[in-house]
Amino acid sequence: MGSQRLPGKVLLDIEGQTMLERVVRRVQKASSVDNIVVATTTESADDETARIAASLGVSVTRGSMEDVLDRYHNAAEESDAKTIVRISADSPFVDPEVTNMVVDAFLSSDADYASNKLEPSFPLGLDVEAFSREALQRVWKEAGKSYERAHVTLRIYSEPSDFKLLPVTTTPNRHHMRWTVDTEEDLRFAREVFFRLGGTNDFSWREVVELIEREPQLAEINAHLRPKDVTAG
Repeated sequence: MGSQRLPGKVLLDIEGQTMLERVVRRVQKASSVDNIVVATTTESADDETARIAASLGVSVTRGSMEDVLDRYHNAAEESDAKTIVRISADSPFVDPEVTNMVVDAFLSSDADYASNKLEPSFPLGLDVEAFSREALQRVWKEAGKSYERAHVTLRIYSEPSDFKLLPVTTTPNRHHMRWTVDTEEDLRFAREVFFRLGGTNDFSWREVVELIEREPQLAEINAHLRPKDVTAG
């Protein structure tokens, strides 16, 4: 709830469901995911986040607002997860096919970390990371900079000599498409797309691509925006 660019964004409405519910419902469709944990903060503003997450039938863990890495570590400990799949709560278009692709690639390799972020080719907002409990434990102990702890996995993929990394890619490259929700323009884009696709969570990321190709003006809503620098936290 403490987003600076779009306050309270995780509980904002997108065609009849909060963004959090959109994320949870779409992740539930991924066959590779056994258990979903919403890792939120102990701030009173996130009491409602925790309540809604519990109402969706998923686990909740609460911790530091700034130290997201510690929240992930707690979630992994509490759920005894051997493999952690990280998906941000501002990703209402997260896709089960893409999630399965990343998780399956990780499980069939000897990598410490697999992601479609390493060599970006999917639309921004479909990011999925899969990594071992051991890798998480190590960075939890070693990460000292505030932005490393805010971004959870940054220390893993910024130290390629220390970890085995596996990029997951697709063709053609569509990373210029922005589907994450971090600003009012992003929210408007998401609402327009969900409206046009019937307001359900059943459509695939490929259907969103097809929609944008038919109606390119949709992409213009937030095409001018750029991700903030990771060192900003």
